[in-house]
Amino acid sequence: MKFTKMHGLGNDYVVVDCLHTEISDPATVSRAVSQRRTGVGADGLILILPSASQEFRMRIFNADGSEAETCGNGVRCVAKYLYESGLTKSKEFVIETLAGPTRLWLTVESGIVTLVKCDMGVPKFSRSDIPMVGDEGEVIEESLKVGDSEYRVTCLSVGNPHAVVFVDDVRAVPIDAIGPQMENHPAFPNRINVEFVELVDRENVRMRVWERGSGETLACGSGCCATAVASARTGRTERTILVHLELGSLKIEWADDEHIYMEGPATSVFEGKWPDTR
Repeated sequence: MKFTKMHGLGNDYVVVDCLHTEISDPATVSRAVSQRRTGVGADGLILILPSASQEFRMRIFNADGSEAETCGNGVRCVAKYLYESGLTKSKEFVIETLAGPTRLWLTVESGIVTLVKCDMGVPKFSRSDIPMVGDEGEVIEESLKVGDSEYRVTCLSVGNPHAVVFVDDVRAVPIDAIGPQMENHPAFPNRINVEFVELVDRENVRMRVWERGSGETLACGSGCCATAVASARTGRTERTILVHLELGSLKIEWADDEHIYMEGPATSVFEGKWPDTR
């Protein structure tokens, strides 16, 4: 199995061109290649596939083998791979995901994709769309008991489920303890991605993320989208902000058409061959 190791601001994936080949058990492969000590080392596996309705399709598998609906950093990586590998000559195209079609616009300099802008769709706030147990309605800074503590969560779907928690200092959050408890909380039947967000000013926030199925990652594109929308929805920021992460920032715009537009880089790290795809 030939692969390319890629990342979006440190959120790293093993990307495999499956346009003409097939991986019969991608969940098992993802668990194997994602191992930091015995595998390639990644937050998950991404397959590039043919699509019946769009130019391309992608499937995303977390490090634990579970399949995700979408991935903002991953889709930017796929866009860069497709263009730089010569699989498309277009600087605007659509990739099909489980969450729906994602339109992308590429910034290219001397044949290298330096930035990718993505239309991440329209956020959904209804409890049933997340999903989250309880009476129907929006979940805006709702109290959630986690262990012996209570947190105020703003929950939404941006194609996959997110719970945003505003904190005074993201560096002080014991994310390894809180993250798995929130991810697997009974309130979230499909589990949840969790963002801890510190307000800098009305155009800048800092974020740490606990990703469903992967643990803490250095970045999460859909999590940045959820963070920006929750920040604006609760009146903390404007509708266009920079979300600052460990290795850089993503520009997120919750536009007047209600779509979320994300812009940021993607990086190719190395190519290799995995000897066993069973």
